[in-house]
Formats: sequence, structure tokens, C-alpha cells
Amino acid sequence: MLTLSVRRPLQVAVIAYDGITPFHLSVPCLVFGAQVGEPDAALFAVKVCAAIAAPLPTAAGFAIVPGHDLSLLETADIVIMPSWHDDCRAAPASLVTALQGAHRRGARMVGLCLGAFPLAQAGLLDGKRATTHWGMAAMLAARHPRVMVEQEMLYVDDGEVLTSAGVAAGLDCCLYLLRQLAGAELANRVARRLLVAPHRQGGQAQFIERPLPVSGSEGRFAEVLAHVSAHLGAVHSIDALAERAAMSRRNFTRHFRQATGTSFKQWLLAQRLAHAQGMLEKSAVSIDMVAQAAGFGTALSLRQHFRAALQMSPSAYRKLFEDRTPGAVSVAGSSTR
Repeated sequence: MLTLSVRRPLQVAVIAYDGITPFHLSVPCLVFGAQVGEPDAALFAVKVCAAIAAPLPTAAGFAIVPGHDLSLLETADIVIMPSWHDDCRAAPASLVTALQGAHRRGARMVGLCLGAFPLAQAGLLDGKRATTHWGMAAMLAARHPRVMVEQEMLYVDDGEVLTSAGVAAGLDCCLYLLRQLAGAELANRVARRLLVAPHRQGGQAQFIERPLPVSGSEGRFAEVLAHVSAHLGAVHSIDALAERAAMSRRNFTRHFRQATGTSFKQWLLAQRLAHAQGMLEKSAVSIDMVAQAAGFGTALSLRQHFRAALQMSPSAYRKLFEDRTPGAVSVAGSSTR
């Protein structure tokens, strides 16, 4: 994986359009936007742009005034299309041309929710895996047959282009990218600030599940998750955890998938990977010790899971983040072309 290290704030261009839903626009701004006094304030410079230099009406009944036009894409390191019109209409030629130019330059391109449609129209998803809101996935596949649409995924990283499923999945996608660029510690801190899971795996089916009834078992279930998170190095069986939660195995398994959108095995793997990432970033302990503390048992097992999930070895990940200084961040997937 090619990386470009820069010692200046990464320029993040978020593209607005008339009729945009404020939530969609706010997602990348919240994840990458610096808070006053935060130590990571110098890592990203988030700017909102649009194709027209005029107040833009939003779906919430008020207008916004973007501070920049599409020329911002000529210098941005990351370009984010936070969504698109609900009717998935064709993007204007000026936007398509700007997206193509940014991609040729080597900017990291991101399409959240229906934002995949302008990227596909610009040809940036041809021959690539991508996702979008589950309700429009079939339309994306029909309009752009060269795009490999994976409608069950929360987000898809195909190197130069990153796409996400609908609405809240944009948070998952942006936190994933933040974790790639600046490490698990910062991504976890931002997730805590936003009160969302720092790393969520699973498919879009979770968004159309019926809500769980509130019952006395909720507290016990939360305690079980907290217990597992605090003892990642231990062996955890579903039977033992179900007993701890005072549930049957079948009920615990169903409850877990409804609550997290994934299986216990997948969730546990994600927690262990996140813990290993944090240890590699913040400590100099051996890979063997990281593997044991995170619950992988052996360094070989850790390496295998790391390569499968992150496309790099634990040692390469540590090297990527060990020399991080204020204002410095690595851009994964970027190039100097």
C-alpha cells in the first residue's frame, strides 16, 4: 500500500448540493472537523464546497452558504460526496469533471450513501467494488453495470475510492477512514465524542430490523459485552456468555445480532483487532505480547487476521504510526501522481 506522509493539515473537501439533508453534510464535518483545543486540531482542514455560488436550500427547510466552489477539488487530499438527490438524477457536468480531475490527481475519493451515484457517473467506480443505500443498490447496478455493487456491506474500500451504505453507515465509513489515516486511538476518541461504535461490522440488514424491546435483560447483556471487552485475552464461549446474561444460547445469539448487526465471532474479532491496533500505536511491546493481550494467542494468528482486515502486517502498522508527530498524518492509498 502506497502512503504519502504530509506535515500539514489534510484538506478535506465536502461537496454540498441543493436539497441536501443536513445530517449527511454533517457526518464528515463531525468526524474530520477539529474541535477547539483538541490535540488533533492540526490534522484536518474541512471545507464545504458546491457547484453553484449561491445559498443552497436543504431538506430541513433552511439554506446553507458553502464557502468554496468546486475549484477546491483541485487541491483537496480527500474528496467526500456525502450523499446525492433521492431521485439519483445525473450530476452536472461541472461536478463530474471536478471529481474526475481530483481522482486523476490522486485524491482519496469517498461516496457516502447515494454519493456513490456521482462517483459512478464519473467512471470512478468502473471495475471496482462499491456499495450505496440498500434501497438504491439495484438502481446503481442497473445504471452502471461495470460497478460491482455489494449491497449488504456497510462500507467498501476499493483502494482509491471508498463508498458507504445509507445514512448512519456514513459515520462508520468516515471513522474507518479516520482510523486508516490517523490511527485507532484518535478514531476511538472521536467515536466516543459522537457516542457511536468506533468500529462496526455487518450488513445493511441491521438498519431494517425491528427495534429490540426494552427488558430487564438489557442491563445484563450490556454487562456481558463490557466483560468481554475488558477480557479480550480470555477464551469466550457463547454458552458461557449466554448463561452470564441469563439467556438461552439461541436467544443470546439472536439478541446479539439484532443489537450489533453482526455475529459474536465477528464482533469479538473486531474488538481484538482494535485493541491490537491501539497497543501497536502506543507501546513498544513485542508482537507476541500484543497477540496474547488481544486474544489472538500467537503472533502468526495476529498477522493472518491483520493482513485479512487491514492488508498489512502488525509490524508495518506499527511503523506507519510510531513516528506520528502533531500535524503529521499518513494518507493511505494516495499517490504523488
